[in-house]
Amino acid sequence: MGVRLCVLVSGSGTILEALIEQHVHVALVGADRPCRGLDVAARAGVETLLLDRADYGGFSADFDRARYSKDLATALRERGVDLVAMAGFGTVVTAAFHDAFPGRVLNTHPSLLPDFKGWHAVAQALASGVDETGCTVHVATVELDDGPILAQRRVAVRADDSEASLHERIKGVERVLYPMVVTRVMAALDEGRSVASVAREMENV
Repeated sequence: MGVRLCVLVSGSGTILEALIEQHVHVALVGADRPCRGLDVAARAGVETLLLDRADYGGFSADFDRARYSKDLATALRERGVDLVAMAGFGTVVTAAFHDAFPGRVLNTHPSLLPDFKGWHAVAQALASGVDETGCTVHVATVELDDGPILAQRRVAVRADDSEASLHERIKGVERVLYPMVVTRVMAALDEGRSVASVAREMENV
């Protein structure tokens, strides 16, 4: 049957679109709020799952992150998911989720990690005055924007860049790199190889 991939989204689903356009077989798309990403999945004929944060305290201080993370992991396991790719997923999940998919949660981040972790990586890159930044595909862990790096691509920072213009160029690179890495991870798992082996492959791409 092959590796069953779940892509987690929260917004416009442009990275999900790139995965689908590059013929990555997506078995399930999950979201933490109603969003365009679910519509992208539905149009592509991909099963969807909405586990709405609103039912767990929303975006208030009362948000039950632990229960949400556990329920999300359970829902994905019940649907036979083997690999998770976060694609603009806006909820930080707890160790319970990562424990359910050990070493099998992927993420793409708009910086050259370990530089500029967090939600404002592009703005931080501009404020720091660096002449290049980029994107990183890595194995996600309970620590935000941490974990083994699978691939990175560099993006030059231009003198006239705004946060929006720089972020858009980074997204353009992500839309190529992320599908490539996810495809290779799925192939590695199908062949009984480790996710870490993909990092070695990507060094020569």
